[in-house]
Amino acid sequence: MYLIASALVALASLSISAAPLTFDQAKTELRRQVFHDQNTAGDLYCGCNWQWQGRSGGRMDLAACGYKIRAQEVRAERLEWEHVMPAWAFGHQRQCWQQGGRKNCIRTDPVFRAMEADMHNLWPTVGEVNADRSNYNFGQLTSTPYRYGACTSRVDFKQRVAEPRNEAKGTVARIQFYMHDRYGLNMSRQQQQLLMAWYGKYPVTEPERVRDQRIARVMGHSNPYVTGERTWSIGKRPSGEGLKELEKRTQIASAQSSHAAAQGEIIGNRNSKVFHLPQGCPSYNQVAERNRVMFDTAAQAQADGYRKAGNCR
Repeated sequence: MYLIASALVALASLSISAAPLTFDQAKTELRRQVFHDQNTAGDLYCGCNWQWQGRSGGRMDLAACGYKIRAQEVRAERLEWEHVMPAWAFGHQRQCWQQGGRKNCIRTDPVFRAMEADMHNLWPTVGEVNADRSNYNFGQLTSTPYRYGACTSRVDFKQRVAEPRNEAKGTVARIQFYMHDRYGLNMSRQQQQLLMAWYGKYPVTEPERVRDQRIARVMGHSNPYVTGERTWSIGKRPSGEGLKELEKRTQIASAQSSHAAAQGEIIGNRNSKVFHLPQGCPSYNQVAERNRVMFDTAAQAQADGYRKAGNCR
C-alpha cells in the first residue's frame, strides 16, 4: 500500500504541469498560452503576421510581408504548425514507424505522441513553406534562388535541403539540439556542425526567451539550449531524460490503474465521456491520467453522463 500511495503522490506532482497529450492539444495550448499575442511578431520562416481563426488556425497576411506564392495558394494563405524537427525525423527511429508509419505511431506509441506534441518543437509558419520544407534536413543553399518573394527561407527540392532565413537559424539549432538530447535521437556529424555554427552566430533573442518561458509553464520544463543551461558539442551523448520521464509516468499510471482495479473502481474519460470497467474492458489502463474520473459504480458514471466503452465485453 505504501508503494501505491507513493506512486499516486508522485503522479499528482507530475500532473501539475502536464504536457499536451496530442498534437492537436499542443496547437491549441500554443495559441492560448504562448502565441496568443504574438501574431504580429512574424512566423518562423518568413516573418509574416497572421490573424487567428478557430482554435489554433490562422490566415497569413502575405501582402504585408511581401510573400510571393510559389505554387500552393491555399496552403500559402493559412497558418500551419511546423515541427522544426519533422515527425518523420524522430518517428522513423521508432519501431512503430517501421510497422505502419505515422498513423501507427500515433495509435500505438506514447513516446511518439509525446514527441509529436512537444511544444518546444512547434512554430507557426506559412503553410506553403511548411509543405515545401517537408522532412528535409537543414543546410546552406547559397546558389539556390529565393522562391517566396521577400521571404528569404529557401528549399532545394532536388537536394532535399532547406535553409531557414537568418532570423530563424539560431532558433532552429536550439530546437534541434533539444529534441535530440531529450529523446535520445541520432544526428549526423555534418548536421551537428552546421547547427553549431548557427547556434554560435545567432544568439537567443528576447522573443525566443519569452516563448520558452511560456512553454515551460505548460510543459513543466524549458529548452536548456535557450536558457543557456546546456551547450552542444560534436558527438554529445543525448541525456534521453524525456524518455525516462515518460517511462516513470507510465509506471505510475500502471500502479494507479492496478490500485483502482483492485478496489473495483471504474475509470471514466472526461474527454470522451466513456467509462471503463476493471474487468472486461481492454482500454481500462489506457486512459491518460489527466483525463481520468473515478467512479464507484457504473450507475454513478451513467448518472454523470458517461457511457460504457464499446469494446467492453
